[in-house]
Amino acid sequence: MRFTEIGQQLRAFRLESGLRAEEIAARLGVSRAALYRYEKGEVIKLDTIQRLAELLKISPLSLLGIGVEYYNRLSGFLERTRQIEETADQILQLTGALCYLTSSEGLDAFLAEAHAEILEQVGVDRATLKTTIDQVQSLLGARKRAYTMRRPGIIAMIPADAISRFVSAGVAGGLPLSERLRRRAREVAVSEMALIATLMETEPMGLQFGLLTGGEPNGAFEIIRTRDRASLSVNPFRVDSHPAVSAGVAMVTAADEAIVVHQRVAEINWRDAVKGTAAAARVRQIIGAVPAAG
Repeated sequence: MRFTEIGQQLRAFRLESGLRAEEIAARLGVSRAALYRYEKGEVIKLDTIQRLAELLKISPLSLLGIGVEYYNRLSGFLERTRQIEETADQILQLTGALCYLTSSEGLDAFLAEAHAEILEQVGVDRATLKTTIDQVQSLLGARKRAYTMRRPGIIAMIPADAISRFVSAGVAGGLPLSERLRRRAREVAVSEMALIATLMETEPMGLQFGLLTGGEPNGAFEIIRTRDRASLSVNPFRVDSHPAVSAGVAMVTAADEAIVVHQRVAEINWRDAVKGTAAAARVRQIIGAVPAAG
């Protein structure tokens, strides 16, 4: 068994469960320090894995990295994504308008401001939401730092319709923001799409962007390849979703048949995508066609 990988998945599922480390440790009958050692890759017995799986309400196979992993919390999914991306050599993604790893610091700054505003709007569960927000922001930052250090190749396909909606609604379009922040959200969205256009035009080493101008594909997914493994994540969450969003189920699997099918879909879309200066010009056209906020 690869105890390091088991530990990584244990941490992701712990965040997914919403339980604190001390709660899990107490129910398991071990110290919190022991639980953290398991997460860092210490040898763990099969009967402990079984008990953890029962406690976290998952299959033991998921903890062993054999089954399909399911996440319905953004924090749990982000943690698992961070773990996989840490050793990535190539990331192939068909998502919405944003390619988070190549986005600007301005996007992260705006998300922090938006999260602070929605935190002020809640009452009874404010402490719980703050914990979730802190987790999400920390995980997003960790993903960007890992990308900056490793610079895996990225091939990203972005639907034209998704760009139009993104620019129109702005970043965090589903959050109940003040009118001041909503205007800023649209400005940040325009800035991020202008950055995408520049990357399409300049084609920096290791980055390839394609614009999908036909019908928008159903669902978003990412294939992350390392030296000896490929993982597929099917993701209903956007990084600018509400931090406590749970209206969806993300899936992570290393099953060959799932990866082959999604790879085929990606190749078909990449073949038909507009690229380079033509794609950049089209993105700028989309940005210009969206009415300015009043």
